[in-house]
Amino acid sequence: MKENSSLITVRHLSKTYHMGDVEVHALRGVSLEIARGEFAAIMGASGSGKSTFMNIVGCLDVPSKGEYLLDGVDIGKLDRDQLAGIRNEKIGFVFQGFNLLSRTSALENVELPMFYKNVSNAYRRDHAMEALKIVGLEDRWHHLPNQLSGGQQQRVAIARALVNDPSIILADEPTGNLDSRTSVEVMDIFQQLNEKGITVVLVTHEPDIAEYTKRNIIFKDGKIRKDTHVERSANAAQKLKDLPALLDDEEEDAA
Repeated sequence: MKENSSLITVRHLSKTYHMGDVEVHALRGVSLEIARGEFAAIMGASGSGKSTFMNIVGCLDVPSKGEYLLDGVDIGKLDRDQLAGIRNEKIGFVFQGFNLLSRTSALENVELPMFYKNVSNAYRRDHAMEALKIVGLEDRWHHLPNQLSGGQQQRVAIARALVNDPSIILADEPTGNLDSRTSVEVMDIFQQLNEKGITVVLVTHEPDIAEYTKRNIIFKDGKIRKDTHVERSANAAQKLKDLPALLDDEEEDAA
């Protein structure tokens, strides 16, 4: 793979935590490249190193040893303020718990990442509405999180991740709090975004969710044990058509 085609490049990445006199080796010399436009799942049991890897990729943590380049930038050479800038401009985060502000509307939640940019209020609102439209929630822009279903809250979180046009979306167990059908709906959104060229990397412990991605990277004991390309990804849109039409009481209440 050519260097300029790689969005993420990690070389000999190690992370050691010191807990008293005990050393915990969370990552042990991981080397990996993820190309622009990939859709990859990071998998592994608890303690495998997958969350540590994602925290480093998301510039939320730094490695003990090794090199990490994001979009050609050597992350190890950046100071704290520069790392914060990278997180805001190049990375869109989606979390299992949605992480929405409870007293703030869907639109205002999506606007949040843009408050660090020198843009007008009108630009911020228009861009946030466009992101909500992409995830199919433009008609719910004024709703508070507690007026939305879990699936709708995750859509708002995805819109927030998109709003700064990031280089990559990092999703940490994005379907962990959702039922089966809503999980497929969220994966359908990720597949649509990936088809538009957006790079998506998600952490999941669910093999049936990983089937919707194009690459499965499995961690164990701080190392990559398996790295396979999915020959034929599951089609979330088709899966939704095949599922029986179920009445979603939560969605009705939210309406």
